[in-house]
Amino acid sequence: MNAPAPTLTELIERYAAGSQRLREAVAGLTPEQLASRPIAGKWSTLEVVAHLADFELIGAERIAAVTAEDEPTLPGRDETRYAARLAYDRRDFDEQLQIVGLVRRHVVRILQTLTEADLARRGVHTEAGPLLLSQLIERVTRHLEHHVPFIEAKRRALEAAASPGAEPTVG
Repeated sequence: MNAPAPTLTELIERYAAGSQRLREAVAGLTPEQLASRPIAGKWSTLEVVAHLADFELIGAERIAAVTAEDEPTLPGRDETRYAARLAYDRRDFDEQLQIVGLVRRHVVRILQTLTEADLARRGVHTEAGPLLLSQLIERVTRHLEHHVPFIEAKRRALEAAASPGAEPTVG
């Protein structure tokens, strides 16, 4: 049996909580730790947060378009090209974190003006096809939630490297 679709209030609460969850994941990391790549072949925490900031802006624009327009086209974006061309490794970390928080607060204010019926509004994503506003909010919410465990894994790798022979913490 499928779980009932989340309500607008539930979607807003979960979306709004993402910014704090990200802040908690990076709390106390030094600039050197933020820039390091403790897991070979993976982005640094700074690069992950820069990626999140860029895609929060894209998500906010998509949510606004679906809210304001009738079935707008939502262009897909290539995260690999963004990372390669937009200097994620040279971003100001605090600024990127602030962008995520400000965009989330901005979008929450928009979402709080909507009704449950508005969740059925839709846009057409160039790669994913038709998306309801509710699905779009879920996707944007999950994107940040998807990346937080990677940041936590980097933290554990840094802790393990700082304490040779110690077992990394599980979390």
